[in-house]
Amino acid sequence: MEQLLCGKFGRVVSSFSHTPLKYGSHTWNKRATYAVWTGRALDRSRPLLRNRQNFRAHQRNYGMFVVRALRGVLKIRYLLLGGAVGGTVTLQKKYQEWKDGLPNMEWLEDLMPDNDKWQQWRGSLISLKDQVKDNIEIDPRLKTLSEAKYKQFRTWFDQRLDDAIAAAENENGQLPEVADDTKQELSKNKIAHAKAAQPFDEEKRRHEAARQHLEKLQDEVIQVQIKYQKELERLEKENKELRKQNLLLKGGRKPTNRQIKKSLIDMYSEVLDELSEYDTEYNTADHLPRVVVVGDQSSGKTSVLEMIAQARIFPRGAGEMMTRAPVKVTLAEGPYHVAQFRDSGREFDLTKESDLAELRREVELRMRNSVRGGRTVSNEVISMTVKGPGLQRMVLVDLPGIISTVTTDMAADTRENIKQMTQAYMSNPNAIILCIQDGSVDAERSNVTDLVSQCDPSGKRTIFVLTKVDMAEENLADPNRIRKILAGKLFPMKALGYYAVVTGRGRKDDGIQTIKDYEENFFRNSKLFKDSRVTSAQVTTRNLSMAVAECFWKMVRETVEQQADAFKATRFNLETEWKNNFPRLRELDRDELFERARGEILDEIINLSQVSPKKWEELLLSKLWEKVSNHVFENIYLPAAQTGSSGTFNTTVDIKLRQWAEQALPAKSVESGWETLQSEFQQFMQRAKESTDHDDIFDQLKASVIDDAMIRHSWEDKASEMLRVIQLNTLEDRSVTDKRDWDMAVKFLETSVKDKLKQTEATLTQMMGPSAKERWIYWKYLTEDQSKRGSVKSELDKILYSDYKHPPSLSYDELTTVRKNLQRAGVEIDNEYIREVWHPVYRRHFLKQALTRAYDCRKAFYLYHQQGAESDVECSDVVLFWRIQQMMKVTANALRQQVMNREARRLDKEIKEVLEDYSQDSEKKQKLLTGRRVTLAEELKRVRQIQEKLEEFIQALNKEK
Repeated sequence: MEQLLCGKFGRVVSSFSHTPLKYGSHTWNKRATYAVWTGRALDRSRPLLRNRQNFRAHQRNYGMFVVRALRGVLKIRYLLLGGAVGGTVTLQKKYQEWKDGLPNMEWLEDLMPDNDKWQQWRGSLISLKDQVKDNIEIDPRLKTLSEAKYKQFRTWFDQRLDDAIAAAENENGQLPEVADDTKQELSKNKIAHAKAAQPFDEEKRRHEAARQHLEKLQDEVIQVQIKYQKELERLEKENKELRKQNLLLKGGRKPTNRQIKKSLIDMYSEVLDELSEYDTEYNTADHLPRVVVVGDQSSGKTSVLEMIAQARIFPRGAGEMMTRAPVKVTLAEGPYHVAQFRDSGREFDLTKESDLAELRREVELRMRNSVRGGRTVSNEVISMTVKGPGLQRMVLVDLPGIISTVTTDMAADTRENIKQMTQAYMSNPNAIILCIQDGSVDAERSNVTDLVSQCDPSGKRTIFVLTKVDMAEENLADPNRIRKILAGKLFPMKALGYYAVVTGRGRKDDGIQTIKDYEENFFRNSKLFKDSRVTSAQVTTRNLSMAVAECFWKMVRETVEQQADAFKATRFNLETEWKNNFPRLRELDRDELFERARGEILDEIINLSQVSPKKWEELLLSKLWEKVSNHVFENIYLPAAQTGSSGTFNTTVDIKLRQWAEQALPAKSVESGWETLQSEFQQFMQRAKESTDHDDIFDQLKASVIDDAMIRHSWEDKASEMLRVIQLNTLEDRSVTDKRDWDMAVKFLETSVKDKLKQTEATLTQMMGPSAKERWIYWKYLTEDQSKRGSVKSELDKILYSDYKHPPSLSYDELTTVRKNLQRAGVEIDNEYIREVWHPVYRRHFLKQALTRAYDCRKAFYLYHQQGAESDVECSDVVLFWRIQQMMKVTANALRQQVMNREARRLDKEIKEVLEDYSQDSEKKQKLLTGRRVTLAEELKRVRQIQEKLEEFIQALNKEK
């Protein structure tokens, strides 16, 4: 029975026989071990009574059968339960892995309309349905007639049905007559209904119009959904491509980029982009050709450029300055009409109005972002490329329009800035000047023609364009004036050619093709052609663009090789300068130098982790005592020691220590830990600075990075609270139980008192002046004030000599005695002057007494241990300094753990963040990495890039020839 009950819990029950024999040694006979859970008996030894054991096994057969049945049932239950639990865990794990593998689709929230917008649109459709339903009203006459006819038809139908039943029963021949009557009745009803349905047709048409409007809205929604679906598919495709590239990069392989052959104009545009970033202070000037579009404000410069590019790509404003920065437009021929910014991979489809609107917004945004510091215009170039079928290959630069008056919303120097910018671009001897003149205003109001004639007096690279000719023809009384302008006889300037164009009808919504048709129609019917005042080659933007492109490429072929030779010479001069000044250094630009400085700074942070715990605690102890020593002496030790008795001393010390530990001590401890970490890191930097392979070009950058990181770093907030608890518990202990601790406390007290005594002696020396020995040897003299202080000190020394345990303050009688004695000696002073001298004199006297007591306490540990505070030797100050020393040790240990476990890593993280911020700030790098070595490397790198691109372009140009 015991075995069966124990078998419920799966125990193995053994039967042992401990039968001591009467004779011989004691033996332990193990009979059998039964595993009740399995129902088997394991023979561990030969049984002594075979028959008796068989009898017992026979009795147990029924019990074993029950146990085996229960075991099978329980085993099936546990198998099912374990399978369910395991399957659930596996399914949950697989679901989590599948969920983690899904791409991040949070960006769809910004792209797709949210639920509120969908509900709002759904509500508008429902309201439209209700409105349509409510607006449809049935004519009351029709309603009344319909009800009457319905009742009549029902009565007639019931009557005919009864007659039919009766006729069928009687089997007579009256049914055909009934059918004829029915036909006549229906024909009459049809005529009545047709006459009453005329008002209903109008309501039906209104309902049909509402239904069509609803279908139209549904179609628009479907189109929007299709648009979002296409955008989603495009983004998913890009995401898939990026994931492939990421996998290739993780595998150590670079993604293969397909090399696309660049067109000739694209190669030339890249050269100009490099030159636009080239510093103007360098010796080599940019004299490569480009078409510079200049003109007065609102003269039609931008419209001319748009007609040449065959797209409305620029923002427009009514009389407002829109072009605020130079815009370099590279025109190239291509199968699709697209535009793209140089620093962006997005292509704008210029055949779609939505993409055109986004492109105009992007241009306007870039212009406004380029204007900083309260300026109105900027020199930063916005570079873009426009490709399309039939476009003439060239590079144009659209400049801000020249103004005559500065308005209140402009910077005061706007006019001069625009003028200087325009002159800088036109002063390039190989630049083609596209001079735009408004034909609808008087020629005498032109500002641009004077500037053009100054920069190109011979007119060898100027093309004159007269815009708004349609308005000029209507407004000018004398058409010969236009002929004089196009013949070059009115303006005081010369040009290669004169052209007249019409770039619009004054409507913002007009497309390029509409403007082209209007321009051709105008010149076909214009009086200028009819009277033969203008030739056909001088009109339309098509002829203008072909002439500008021809002139542009002619100038490029004539001058590009000269520019390449100039850059070769510049490169040779720069390389020679580098070899002479920095023969053993690599040519590193600012970015490369910054990366090298980053590595050196991070290496020094790693060195922080190599500092041993013992050194950290020593440094922290020293810094902590430096922070709190003055408070210990001035606010705790001196006030308590001046109470006079040992009991009062201990009470005062306990109160002041607790106040200190609860208020100022934790903050001072954290401050000392932070300063220790900062000092140690700066020492590492200083040692690296003193090494033989140190490069001083990084000093300014390293100092700035460390300063910014130190400003950002702050100790953990919970550290102060943790230190407060530790310090309070440590300062509560007042018993010194170890001789070694006693000796260390005595030594700490002696060292601290000696330091304070040394400082007090220095203060007295400064107050009293040089000693007699110094006056004789170094020929120094006492001032009148120092002589007075010396006399006062002599009198005060007499008082302290007469009363060894004098209190810390002078009584009124003592002050009067000292003053009278000095007056008899001819020294006139007041009581405040005496107190001023008394303070350092008494401080020295007290510290000497404290040092004497410390010497006496060196061997007083056992006496203190036996008698405690009632001992003859006064050692309460030793106990005070032991408590402070123990507190400092515990605090230094806690601070050391914080430094090594958390603060050093946090400082490492903050320095990395500062370095990352600096890496993205080119102005910061330019300010902190200076010197001829840096500028020479930057210039040499840029000149090499320009020369290589120029040579590549020249090879392609020669192949095209």
